[in-house]
Amino acid sequence: MTDAAQTQPETDADVVHRLLAERFSCRGFRPDPVPDAVIRSIMDSARLTASWCNTQPWQLIVTRPGTTEPFAAALTAEARRSPAIDSDLPFPAEYRNEFLARRRAAGFALYEAVGIARGDHEARTCQALENFRFFGAPHVAIVTTPAELGPYGAVDCGGFVSSFLLAAQAHGVATIPQAALAQHSTFIRTYFQIPEGRQVLCGISFGYADRAHPANGFRTTRADTADIFRFA
Repeated sequence: MTDAAQTQPETDADVVHRLLAERFSCRGFRPDPVPDAVIRSIMDSARLTASWCNTQPWQLIVTRPGTTEPFAAALTAEARRSPAIDSDLPFPAEYRNEFLARRRAAGFALYEAVGIARGDHEARTCQALENFRFFGAPHVAIVTTPAELGPYGAVDCGGFVSSFLLAAQAHGVATIPQAALAQHSTFIRTYFQIPEGRQVLCGISFGYADRAHPANGFRTTRADTADIFRFA
């Protein structure tokens, strides 16, 4: 490689690709809070997300140390007390074919990383409950959408979540989007006094990654580019 090639600056496309490639779902956080100014900067970028007819349906509640811990304790207790799914949007009835294979591969990789044997159901349950304490993250953002906008409001919020994850990565902030939190939508809506007309879509736990945590020691794979589109 020539010196010129080594010193070639990153293009905007290079930066976007690198941030997307480096981001991962963090499952072990340090307790250090993210400064308010950084959170506002992440939000300031994510708010530019495109939406149907510019409706901008997303609204978020973001916890900080002092509010995160009691919410985590209350949500974990609720998950233990009532494990049934109580979501505003229906969860998939089942996973089949490549979707099942990808889901299993991600799950097995996590269990292997944290040392959980395939038949250890108690340990799996304990790991699943980590979702509700946000894997130790100092912050969680609860993402909501107006019920009246239906599926496309949810689609727009999905775009916002992706923008949030990318902006956070640019700030060195680790994230994990969590549909698991939406299993207890009614509880969350009551806890934060969210109006009935808004649906709880997911949570985003975020903070600074604990790089030594075994749950952060694996990465999921992605389908090849040729497998996800075709020219018409």
